[in-house]
Amino acid sequence: MKNIRIIAEMAWAHDGQLDKAIKILHAAKDAGADAIGIHITSLQSYMVPHYGSGKGKVSEGKEHLQIYKYLSDINLSNDNWNTFKTEAEKIEIDLCVMPNDIESLEFTQKELKPRYLVVSAASFIERDFIEKIAQTNITTLFRIGGALLGEIEQAINWYKNISQADLVLLHGFQNYPTKLEDTNIKQLKSLKEMFGLPVGLADHIDGSSQLALNIPLLAIPYGATYIEKHITWDRNEKGEDFESALNPKDFKTFVNFVKSAEIALGTSDWKKLSEASMRYRNITRKRIVASKTITKGTLLETSDISFKRSDIGLTPEMHQLILGKTIKKDINENEAIEWDDLL
Repeated sequence: MKNIRIIAEMAWAHDGQLDKAIKILHAAKDAGADAIGIHITSLQSYMVPHYGSGKGKVSEGKEHLQIYKYLSDINLSNDNWNTFKTEAEKIEIDLCVMPNDIESLEFTQKELKPRYLVVSAASFIERDFIEKIAQTNITTLFRIGGALLGEIEQAINWYKNISQADLVLLHGFQNYPTKLEDTNIKQLKSLKEMFGLPVGLADHIDGSSQLALNIPLLAIPYGATYIEKHITWDRNEKGEDFESALNPKDFKTFVNFVKSAEIALGTSDWKKLSEASMRYRNITRKRIVASKTITKGTLLETSDISFKRSDIGLTPEMHQLILGKTIKKDINENEAIEWDDLL
C-alpha cells in the first residue's frame, strides 16, 4: 500500500513568533503529519519595498498594511529557523521548505538541509532559480497553481536536465481561500498523464468549513501521493494564512481521515478473497434445504428442494447433481440436504 505523505503547511502562520512556530511544529507532529512546511524569505531579495497592498496579497484584515513592512515584521530570522530546525530534528518530523529567493535557497541548503523543497509557480520562469533548486538534488515539489502548461513543462525540463532527485507536481492554489469550483481535483489525473510525474494536492479550501476535512480526500483515487494542508495555532486569532488553515485538533482529524481513506481505497488488483470476504461469503450464501418433508427412498425432484440461508447444507450450484438421487433418511422441511443424505 502506498503511503501518502502529509505536509502541514505553516507558511507565515507563526506571525513572526518563534515560540508560536514551535507550538505549531509540535501540533503537526502530534497530528501525524510527515513534514512541516515553512517559507524562508529574504525580503530585500524577494520584494520591492513599495510592493502594493490589496486583496489576495495578504490575509483578511491586513489588506491596508504596507506589505513589505508587514512581512518584515513577521519574518523569522535565520537564527530562528536554525532553532526551529533543531526542534524538528528532535521530534523527528521532516522539513519542507519553500525558499522564495536565491539568498534564502542558499541558506536553506547550507543550514536547514530539508527533506523537501517547494517551488512556487511564480518562479517557474526563473531559469537560474530552477536550476539552482535542481542542483541541490533534494526531492522537490512544484506548486503548479496559476502556471500555464508550457511554463510547467519548461520548468520540469530545466530541473530534469540537472537533477535526478524526485520531482512532484502539486495541484492547487491559494486564493484566500480557494473556492470549490476552482479546486478541479480531476485535473490531477491529466496532470499525471501529461508529465509522467508523481502528483499531489496543495489544498486551500476554507478552513472553517467541514469540507476542508473531506474535499482533499478526493485527490487520493486520482493518484495524489502528497497532500499539503495549512495548519495554524488558533484560527480565531486570524493570523497570516489563517483562511485555509486548520487548528491542531482539526488537523489531527484530517490526518486520520486521509489514512482511513487510503486504507479504504485499498488496491485495484483482484486477488483471492480475503479472510473477511470468505467469512462474509460463507455467512450469506444460501444452502439446499428440503422444501417439504421428504421421506426415505424418495427420488429427489426440483419441487423437493429450496435455496435458503442456512448454516449447513450443499450450495445451490450443486442442485443439478443431486436431482434424481435417492434420499437415505427422512428429512424434515427446512432441514439441510448433505451428500451423506443421498445414495
